[in-house]
Amino acid sequence: METLTPKQIVAQLDNYIIGQTDAKKAVAIALYNRYRRMQVPKKLQQEITPKNLMMIGPTGVGKTEIARRLAKIVNAPFVKVEATKFTEVGYVGRDVESMVRDLVSMAVSMVEKEKFNDIRPEVRRDVDKKLVKLLAPGVKKEQKQNPNDFMSMLNNMQNGGQGLGNIFNNADTVDEDPDSNAEVTDDVRNQRLSVKEQLDKGLLEDEEVTIKVEESKKVGPMDDQMGQMGLDMSGMMDSLMPKKTITRTLPVKEARELLIQQESQKRVDHDEIYQKAIERTQNNGIIFIDEFDKIAAGDKKNSGEVSREGVQRDILPIVEGSRINTKYGPVDTDHILFIASGAFAESKPSDLIAELQGRFPIRVELNDLTEDDFIQILTKPDNALTKQYVALTKADGIHLTFTKESVEEIAKIAFELNNSNQNIGARRLSTVLEKILADILYEGPDMQMGDITITREYVHDQVGKIAADQDLSRYIL
Repeated sequence: METLTPKQIVAQLDNYIIGQTDAKKAVAIALYNRYRRMQVPKKLQQEITPKNLMMIGPTGVGKTEIARRLAKIVNAPFVKVEATKFTEVGYVGRDVESMVRDLVSMAVSMVEKEKFNDIRPEVRRDVDKKLVKLLAPGVKKEQKQNPNDFMSMLNNMQNGGQGLGNIFNNADTVDEDPDSNAEVTDDVRNQRLSVKEQLDKGLLEDEEVTIKVEESKKVGPMDDQMGQMGLDMSGMMDSLMPKKTITRTLPVKEARELLIQQESQKRVDHDEIYQKAIERTQNNGIIFIDEFDKIAAGDKKNSGEVSREGVQRDILPIVEGSRINTKYGPVDTDHILFIASGAFAESKPSDLIAELQGRFPIRVELNDLTEDDFIQILTKPDNALTKQYVALTKADGIHLTFTKESVEEIAKIAFELNNSNQNIGARRLSTVLEKILADILYEGPDMQMGDITITREYVHDQVGKIAADQDLSRYIL
């Protein structure tokens, strides 16, 4: 984990999220405490549990974005789940342990990508050599049928089927050398020297080449069920069955990436990847549980609310710390950071069972967004909505500009709509902007519009009347 102080973490969050200083500080402290824990004696490390957070606030104020950006800043495994997707054991729905399995899968992907990047230069050199042979193939030899193939097949069947894959797939393997059934003449060698030189200069990137690649794995409904028992069903089947290949004709730049990915899979130590992924999950993993307020049991007036309490009791041991079986190995959840989130408009944190409340000691309330917040959201962050639309319309040769007054008008309309209709926070800005820019986005690809300036008057013409009509705005904005 990259070591950043709480102030540095908050400074990076400020590049993407407006306001909500208390929430940013709370998550920054919780994250930095992980670094502090790793500095204490080993014996004491196990006693220091993460201080899980509960973020309380209406939708669209930045709860999810804070957690997601936090994970990206420190390159930590992160998953977002919705509490309402889970059901009590014995009911139809997702098993609460699946959130941990999803987190491990995310960690495996992260570690695998890092390993692939480490060996990429070496693998690319070998793949480029193969591409040269494919672009300048040798003279094909006449292939003769081997009379011993049938006898070999019978012997293999008597030995339990070992090696059958090599017979059935002999002429169609991914590792097949393009020169295996070809003669490399002097003319071919000279041609390959020329092809290699052009390939190194990037002159053949769009040239088409035919390659053999492994058929993509198909994930079946049994895989997730087996994963709950810590079994990798697809991996077991892959080891028993011969690998199937398909032939594809692609541009060199796409073929290279496929071959690099395929070759990298063979060269890395997957057991090492799984072990490191599990360690990263246990020490750095973040699970964000949204709609946490929806599982508050309340007054237990009906069976549905009793079921919600059942979900809480299923989540409790995972948050407290337990061992979960995954297809990559067992994972301890003792030091995973859990961030719960909810509006708590119709319930309150005290409606949760007492044991679960105690596992989220840090409570932070996020504020409603003001009109000034909307103005900053539209302009200040690196991924501000106005900057996104400027970049999108640039693809059509349009130079889009928003005046200061137009931004203020958009913010004002969005703020008023949130007050008069349901408050959906910053998401209202996307709805309003889409309506304002609808004509430009529609006509743009077919017309040379050049420079376009969005003014206050244009904003008012596009959405002013709709926003003023409360009945109409409920459906359109």
